[in-house]
Amino acid sequence: MRSVLLPFLVLPVCAAPAVASATPLPPGGVEEILITSRPFGQSRFDAVQGTAVLTGEELSRRLEGTLGETLAAIPGVSSSSFGPGASRPVIRGLGAGRVRVLSGGIGSIDASTTSPDHAVAIEPLTAQRIEVIRGPGTLLYGSAAVGGVVNVIDGRIPMSAPENGASGGLRGAYSSVDDGWQGQAELNAALGSFVLHIDGYKRDTRDLEIPGFAESDALRALEEAEHEHDDDHAGEDIRGLLPNSDVDNEGGAIGLSYLFDSGFIGVSLSRNDMNYGVPGGHGHGEGDQDAVGPDEADHGEEGVRIDLEQTRFDLMGEINRDFGVFKAAKLRFGYADYEHTELEGDEIGTVFQNEGWEGRIELVQQEAGNLRGAVGLQMLSRDFAAFGEEAFVPPTDTFLWGVFVVEEFGAGPWTFDAGARLERQSVEAQDLGVDRDFTGFSASLAAAYDLSDGWRVGVAGARSARLPTAEELFSNGPHAATSAFEIGDPNLAKEVGWTAEFSLKKRAGRVNGSFNLFYNRFDDFIYQAFTGAEEDGLTVLEYRQDDAEFWGGEIEIAYRAIDRKGLQATLSLGADMVRAKLVDTGEPLPRIPPKSLTAGIEVLSRYVDGTLELLLVDDQDRLAAFELPTDGFAFVNASLSVHPFPDTADLTFSVIARNIGDREGRNHVSFLKDRVPLPGRDIRLVALYRF
Repeated sequence: MRSVLLPFLVLPVCAAPAVASATPLPPGGVEEILITSRPFGQSRFDAVQGTAVLTGEELSRRLEGTLGETLAAIPGVSSSSFGPGASRPVIRGLGAGRVRVLSGGIGSIDASTTSPDHAVAIEPLTAQRIEVIRGPGTLLYGSAAVGGVVNVIDGRIPMSAPENGASGGLRGAYSSVDDGWQGQAELNAALGSFVLHIDGYKRDTRDLEIPGFAESDALRALEEAEHEHDDDHAGEDIRGLLPNSDVDNEGGAIGLSYLFDSGFIGVSLSRNDMNYGVPGGHGHGEGDQDAVGPDEADHGEEGVRIDLEQTRFDLMGEINRDFGVFKAAKLRFGYADYEHTELEGDEIGTVFQNEGWEGRIELVQQEAGNLRGAVGLQMLSRDFAAFGEEAFVPPTDTFLWGVFVVEEFGAGPWTFDAGARLERQSVEAQDLGVDRDFTGFSASLAAAYDLSDGWRVGVAGARSARLPTAEELFSNGPHAATSAFEIGDPNLAKEVGWTAEFSLKKRAGRVNGSFNLFYNRFDDFIYQAFTGAEEDGLTVLEYRQDDAEFWGGEIEIAYRAIDRKGLQATLSLGADMVRAKLVDTGEPLPRIPPKSLTAGIEVLSRYVDGTLELLLVDDQDRLAAFELPTDGFAFVNASLSVHPFPDTADLTFSVIARNIGDREGRNHVSFLKDRVPLPGRDIRLVALYRF
């Protein structure tokens, strides 16, 4: 697979001035404004960092049951892939507590950063738009965003009145790979100066179909070698269907906004109930306990299921009028009561609870010549507790506040950005009587220059401070999801990162795209290391600190081969790579995604749209201790959409085919990659109506 991928990954870099640049724009060249990037807004072309936006039919086509899998096709983004129920985005090899997942600018307020088997409490079905910022987002969103930011905009708090007094939509889908059904409905209605929003969704899937065996060839060979003389041992022969991979999810929300001449204020109340299986056999049965790492773990006898529920309240408001040196104020607040229960058969194993809130206020400055900017304050509180046999983290209270400023100055073809953030965090382990306080300072500088013919070149540098989480500080207990006994370090120091990024973009003409190179150096990088010791039959996994470096890049190119009224055809190419290692030893860090390349064609017409896509993923043989190599794979995907009434109704019927060749593929980023392959062939039928 490497021989296939290498020319595609090297040639675009060498030929970048000829073909690379701004992130591909939608047909017609409409500029997209990033809500997540700056309080005063910023176009994707102007952002030096790599960015991506999913919306409209592309979002509908990419939609999966988890946020991580929905975004996994974006260059530079991968997924933690912990089965169909739980998957978190991983950006440039960084995930968990280094990528902030937001709902309307406020954190998801769940337990998804505690463990990869914990789902993000945001249902992708509710998303109207998803924005991804690759690289440090610490200035606006805190130290947990050193890897990037994913912001799901769901419209549950209306910001404007719908045209003709009402708007909404219906979506229904069937997927063959899991015999799954899903449906979603929403309505926005104008009631004088108020706008009411109501939505609801339901998703029900059965066990996942997989090509071949659940266990990888590498793991099966290892097990056979370890048990060569054990006549009683027989490895798992699960094939065709992945047990305990079904998902049942339902929820909804009601929101109400009051609109006035200079802005709006609104609230929403939402509920998410989810029950899903954790495939891969991570139970507490009496299986083989000779495990030496995550890929050699005990199968267990009873499957683990997670029963998740979250009730959430959100407040959002904006005032757009002059007051002193400011011209606008933006308020965001979210509170959630979250709980999930891990069930092992009929028994309750562990209960995780997280009650938290987060708020932020942003003040946008009056423009002074070519200078514009904003200042802001962010605060959050997290009361986290776990009870039961796998309560590997003690009850903790976390409180954080941060103040930030961002400024932008234009001078002819030049644009300069600068920003700074001061952050203070305290983490208290109640039962241990330990309280850790941290202070972090982050800053960034960027410069961009507009060349002729729609080209822009930019460079950026940042210094970021990441503060240790409660899990990293105080973990101490068995954790079946990672097949390890996890041990934190209450003496961890803050992590300091130094980032440099180069970008080249183009937005005019038939060819447009973007090319980004990045380098990250982390002092006192916090990571999990296998020690070789065992505790309770599980390999000990310790949180440690060492210097580390990450480097790599992404490229996205779009060529409009046909661009005329009623017919457009676009060829696209996307590729990414990332390398990560410990500085002192040169040892690769674990679960780093391999190189990947996506090539496709999209044809848009009045009545029919179609796509054809080839995904190539390279082998991963740059391995940390206790990792097994992962073979590369090639998937072919396609879609066909019909708009039967383009002039009178926004109605779309789609057939979406994924992994048409029913090929085996495994995600090296996943803890379960040697026990849980990616889904087999899937034919999906989707009906979508908007009004």
